[in-house]
Amino acid sequence: MAKKVLIIEDDTALAENLSSTIKAGGMEVLVCHDGEAGFRQAEEKKPDLILLDLVLPKKHGFKVMEDLQKNPNLKSIPVVVLTNLESPHDIEKASSFGIKAYLVKANYTLSEILKKIKEVLEG
Repeated sequence: MAKKVLIIEDDTALAENLSSTIKAGGMEVLVCHDGEAGFRQAEEKKPDLILLDLVLPKKHGFKVMEDLQKNPNLKSIPVVVLTNLESPHDIEKASSFGIKAYLVKANYTLSEILKKIKEVLEG
């Protein structure tokens, strides 16, 4: 069965490009454009990995990670952060939630992001 990736990203063009790339990599993709909807999708669909932006409407990415950690059914889902925030404070805060990778958008191509997702899913 194909692995399921949940993209939580408010930039619709980027979300579409990520979705196409990940689908081409053989995975199923769910897309949400705000933190609240993303968390609900995580609860309902139990994805194999969450690709999470931090600066999101309705619920910030840090709050999404906090809520995932509080939920025993969701806390084991690997999270890869994909954001423009690159301060050491933000990286440290995100790392405190046990994320699998912290990717700064400007530093990675779509194919490099796909490669990182596959690495995380393969353990």
